[in-house]
Amino acid sequence: MEFVDRKKEQQRLRELLNSGSPRFVIVRGRRRIGKSALIGKVLKESDIYYEADRTAEPNQMLVCSQVISRRFPGFADAVYLDWKALLKAINHRVTEPITVCLDEFPYLVENTPALPSIVQGLLDDDKEPLRYNLILCGSSQQMMYDLSHDESSPLFGRDDSDFNMRPIAAPFLSEALNLNAQETIENYAVWGGVPRYWKLREDCSSLKEAIDTQIFSNLGALYEEPLHLFRDDIKDPVKTATIMSIVGNGIHRLSEIASRCNEPATNLSRPLAKLLDLGYLEKDIPFGESPKSSKKSLYQIADPFLSFYYRFVPANRSFIEMDRRLPLEEALADNLSSHIGYWWEHLCREAVFGNRIDEIVFGKASRWWGKVLIDGEEKPRDVELDVVAESTDGKTILIGECKWSTGENGRLLTRQLEKIARSLPFAQGKTILIKLFTKTRPEEDLGNSLLPADVLGLL
Repeated sequence: MEFVDRKKEQQRLRELLNSGSPRFVIVRGRRRIGKSALIGKVLKESDIYYEADRTAEPNQMLVCSQVISRRFPGFADAVYLDWKALLKAINHRVTEPITVCLDEFPYLVENTPALPSIVQGLLDDDKEPLRYNLILCGSSQQMMYDLSHDESSPLFGRDDSDFNMRPIAAPFLSEALNLNAQETIENYAVWGGVPRYWKLREDCSSLKEAIDTQIFSNLGALYEEPLHLFRDDIKDPVKTATIMSIVGNGIHRLSEIASRCNEPATNLSRPLAKLLDLGYLEKDIPFGESPKSSKKSLYQIADPFLSFYYRFVPANRSFIEMDRRLPLEEALADNLSSHIGYWWEHLCREAVFGNRIDEIVFGKASRWWGKVLIDGEEKPRDVELDVVAESTDGKTILIGECKWSTGENGRLLTRQLEKIARSLPFAQGKTILIKLFTKTRPEEDLGNSLLPADVLGLL
């Protein structure tokens, strides 16, 4: 698979490392997001790259010195009492600009908690200034974030740049795997924006084969992936996995999640906050309501892969362990389309946010749900809207319906939305723009439909 996206990150990192003066850079992000791949694209053959493991400190230092010996012959012949001595020894060998990368830095800190202070000493040493670029990289999002953002950290404020690697946008999946727009949406709903998952998908001939071999198999590379993700940042992976499984199976209100956990809601505040900070959960809040005061907020899994995993794997783990394929095929046949539809809605809202639709620029797009008394009806009824956004000038409200199915009638859907829109409290006095986001072009299309290619083009 070709290396896609990350052009801005590559350019910025090269600028830093080639600036002519030593730079200190932090690269962070969840496991498999492409941190090491980015660094590998930028480092030169003469640079030093060491990936730590979870062995004891003496072994870590020995292996690191052996790696450095490839650049500085004989470096491993000396015995280094600690990391300070080893890192200073590199300084003594440097005669031209080079970069040293310590990958999986949190593994080193596990054995040597004072290591951030040692690095601080190297950076602050005016008598013997650092003569090489230093990159610290790691998958423990919390630890790597705290290195430069926690005021109590020895390295607080000392980095020249902090690269927070985020998932790659859906359109690049099309480029990476040579997929059409519809296939891109379907695959994104399973793999999300994580490059390593894309690579595993590339090795299979179809989406179904990739799911079967990588997720629906106890030999699959992703069968226990969430536990590996949580291990880097979370002290209680059991409670975390429980919460994720509950949310993944359709329980989204705090009170209901707590009931399923058999705990008071107050006991879940920390683990939920942690999952929100790490980007594994998100709060779904109706359009127009305050995130701080809304009582309608729902917890949703924020990552497509984890959403797929917790919707399908826990409930079918026994079948996976026994390699019973029929129940797994039934589960996909019954639920995969609705799962893809959920992430289609997600992508449609992203496509509206900050973009120009019919020559109007819109702000953040959200869902909306609530009771509405519609003209001509006697009682209020529950209404759910997939996409609601206000224009940046406040004059227009976009209301959209998302359908991941075929054979829809564009005229009928549009008229239904127009009827609802006239009764919405937040739409009064504003121009209404109705949009349909559909898998295929609907029958009786009124020209207000956006298809997968249109949505991907806006992302």
